[in-house]
Amino acid sequence: MNLEIAGRHALVCAASKGLGKACAMALALEGVNVTINARNREALESAAFEIQQAAGIPVNTVACDITTRDGQDAALATLPVIDILVTNAGGPPPGDFRDWSREDWIAGLDANMLTPIELIRRTIDGMIERNFGRIVNITSSAVKAPIPFLGLSNGARTGLTGFVAGLARQVARHNVTINSLLPGPHATDRLPAAQKYLARQYGSDVEAAARAMLELIPAGRFGSPEEFGLTCAFLCAASSGYITGQNLLLDGGSYAGTFG
Repeated sequence: MNLEIAGRHALVCAASKGLGKACAMALALEGVNVTINARNREALESAAFEIQQAAGIPVNTVACDITTRDGQDAALATLPVIDILVTNAGGPPPGDFRDWSREDWIAGLDANMLTPIELIRRTIDGMIERNFGRIVNITSSAVKAPIPFLGLSNGARTGLTGFVAGLARQVARHNVTINSLLPGPHATDRLPAAQKYLARQYGSDVEAAARAMLELIPAGRFGSPEEFGLTCAFLCAASSGYITGQNLLLDGGSYAGTFG
């Protein structure tokens, strides 16, 4: 399927690995000029090389902390225009809310709510002027079904979701869409950390924790980054302009609500 976005310019955040990298890969394979961001320069350059080899087009990199003003300035200055913005950041650590300080909360909000909002603020008017824009926020299935030990993530990502719900309706007439992808457990390097945390909490081994997680997924498996990336690319397609303000679950059927 031709998504008709070849030649567009995209900024994909936190894309040196995992779901961000998969989104960048899928967009590059569609001919999008992709710029990827992450803090670790070595991992970032490795990801860029892999994407370039697969897609056959150059991939730009910006090694910076996207949650800072300097990092945002550096990333945005790299692209001539931004047609596609994929916001993403590593999730806050798990734990008990009794142990979190104000500083912990501010860090979680900065990474998973305020940074996406700032990037949207600084790019959306250009999208409106060009009558094309696709914004995809990578959030979490916890937005729909809060995960008890991920309270920092639950709070920050739900705040972003509420903000986007209003803004998406204001800009849709300009062919600018804003949607969120809500991943459940995917086979990335974040998954073992969650399994280890659950194993400690319940006094079991990691293998037992992994099996317990799988039992909650009707699909009987963890998601793959590749299928996640393809979904992101679909939302960025020229033909996806009638999809906006949506929170799309990619959780293998784990959320049991009638209306997703």
